[in-house]
Amino acid sequence: MTSLTITFPPPPADAFDDLRAEVRDFLSSTLAARKPRDRARSWAGFDADFSRQMGARGWIGMTWPKAYGGHERGALERYVVLEEMLAAGAPVAAHWIADRQSGPLLLKCGTEEQKNAILPRIAAGECFFCIGMSEPDSGSDLAAVRTRATQVDGGFRVNGTKLWTTYGHKSHYMILFCRTGAADDRHGGTSQLLVDLSLPGITVRPIADLSGEHHFNEVVFEDVFLPASAVIGGLGDGWNQVMGELAFERSGPERFLSSFTLLVEAVRALGPNPDPAARAAIGRLTGHIVTLRRLSRSVAGLLQKGENPALHAALVKDQGALLEQEIPEVVRAIVAVEPSLRSSGDLSAVLAHIVLAAPCFSLRGGTREILRGIIARGLGLR
Repeated sequence: MTSLTITFPPPPADAFDDLRAEVRDFLSSTLAARKPRDRARSWAGFDADFSRQMGARGWIGMTWPKAYGGHERGALERYVVLEEMLAAGAPVAAHWIADRQSGPLLLKCGTEEQKNAILPRIAAGECFFCIGMSEPDSGSDLAAVRTRATQVDGGFRVNGTKLWTTYGHKSHYMILFCRTGAADDRHGGTSQLLVDLSLPGITVRPIADLSGEHHFNEVVFEDVFLPASAVIGGLGDGWNQVMGELAFERSGPERFLSSFTLLVEAVRALGPNPDPAARAAIGRLTGHIVTLRRLSRSVAGLLQKGENPALHAALVKDQGALLEQEIPEVVRAIVAVEPSLRSSGDLSAVLAHIVLAAPCFSLRGGTREILRGIIARGLGLR
């Protein structure tokens, strides 16, 4: 029998205790009045003022060159900040996508004009991005993208629809993944374009999730003109670029900490002497979190080296989503509590929010079926 393995190199050594303490002090005072039900929104919480405070402290664009507004710090320092923010339930959504993947993409593939115009604003917490990848009828199958940018005099004319666009209604820019070549060239005929969302011809329509909250959107492009300078990287290089971008999207601590506030509230409700079954359940979940954290930090180390760990990131995202969706089921089994969004009890309200949000954990950033296809291909099984 052939042995199939995916090797995760050892993550960088854990350190930076001073930075961790600094972030915790900041969060302790800044989020003191934030209730657990609000903290449970985790990285889906949008607060532009909070993002500006993050920028002022130098915690956005941490690894970028100072010439572009960054701070030339290490990937592990950035990881420390992200972990503390997510564990505390900080409202980081406003700058999250720009800091996590749009900025790094522009840094790697953008023109000097794009870098100088946008990266300092992202690092200051004043410029927000959304992702233009998923589409109707194709979902996470990016090779089936149908939104087309047709070359015209001076630039491109864009037509098509993007779906599940998180905070598209509050973002300044989208990085649009679209078709610029022949329809039968599934990979080579795609490109990424920088889109100013205030341009005429762009319509953003809200999509409510199961809990009734609005963070997803449908974004429609109708004869939208983009200048030739909107191309990111090379024309036709979109597929390779977007695969590298997805490694940033799929491997971070947000992929296993989305339900963390619920776990915290459950432990608080169980008190200092839970029964043996509850102790075993909490211990097992904690073990999974520790393991996923190690894998996630390993991917951060690969990204720091300039590698493209798309396979590793897909595995972290898939296993992280399984854990995030399991936590509410385990909590319901070991704590006598009914979920209710209207409850005055913290655990009840947090549980209700996570139960309603959990189905999307295995959709955002790529569906489970797509991720497992990537993993199977990486193992040589398809």
